[in-house]
Amino acid sequence: MTILSWRVGLAAAVLAFAGTAVAQPATPQQQESARQQVQQNITQPYNNAPVWRDVRTGQPGFTQLGAAPEQGVLIQSRGETWRQARVPVSLIGGLLVALAMLSLGGFYAVRGSIPVGESGSKMMIQRFRPSDRHAHWTMAIVWVTLAITGLILTFGKTLLLPIMGHTLYSWIAVAAKNIHNFVGPILIVGVVWMIARYLRHNWFNKEDFVWMTKIVGNLTGHEYPSGKFNGGEKMVFWGLLVVLTPLLIVTGLVLNFPNFGQTRATMQTFSILHMVLAYVAIAMASVHIYLGTIGMKGAYRAMRNGYVTVEWAKHHHELWYNDVKAGNVPESPMVSEAAVPEPVRQAVLLSVK
Repeated sequence: MTILSWRVGLAAAVLAFAGTAVAQPATPQQQESARQQVQQNITQPYNNAPVWRDVRTGQPGFTQLGAAPEQGVLIQSRGETWRQARVPVSLIGGLLVALAMLSLGGFYAVRGSIPVGESGSKMMIQRFRPSDRHAHWTMAIVWVTLAITGLILTFGKTLLLPIMGHTLYSWIAVAAKNIHNFVGPILIVGVVWMIARYLRHNWFNKEDFVWMTKIVGNLTGHEYPSGKFNGGEKMVFWGLLVVLTPLLIVTGLVLNFPNFGQTRATMQTFSILHMVLAYVAIAMASVHIYLGTIGMKGAYRAMRNGYVTVEWAKHHHELWYNDVKAGNVPESPMVSEAAVPEPVRQAVLLSVK
């Protein structure tokens, strides 16, 4: 009798914890589940299948945690679906990013940097003001930091752990998580600042759509005339900056601040959305970063120092160059090389050779 009483007491305690034996009157289903559990503890000791079946239904039971979403749900079975869904999403997303990187690397190996012809002119144009460059670099540094730490958190166990070992990888993973979580909200400032500085230059016109149809020539050094920003750059502005990045911010904030009433189902849904958006955004950003660094001579220095040679401007943005030459763009003065600070002048001239 002592053993039987102990088993019955244990069953009652487990049922109370799981929410099927509560302080309020039990429903007929709960009474039947309790009876089954007591009987099973007699015939099959330690087999708590009826309890766990009730727990996994997701029906809320009794808790003393206070008011909170899903406060009475001990196990949410949908979490297993989310865990399994992350595998194909991560695989497909990782392949997309890898394909973008490999394609750009292959293109560079075959084509090299897009060159700029030299006319012997001694004039330069201020393409970006300091406030434009500061907005861009704030956005770029934060964005790349989040992309790298996000990829570490997603693929670190698969790619880094076997190489680094558990000790070093654990430090890197914790650092990546904290950096990702604390740097993420800064992206809000970067997006607003970038849109405020660049919006007026990124409205589409008919020349941009023609530029898109000439994409092969544009990437091989025979560019169709464009304004200050060409059709490809405007697509990046609207697709990456205006659409994808704000969506990443929203989904990231939901994950970063779970204390605003989100349920586990909400967090799981936004986790998958955040991953999908991130992979597409990283693939798109890879093209932009490539063309802004090694893919196009002089492009990096244009954003780093603010100035470009007249040859560069005429070659890559002829319509904008014509407006500058006609005096229609006061914010982008055409000045002699002598008027540009010596370190900046030398850096710009070297970058286009």
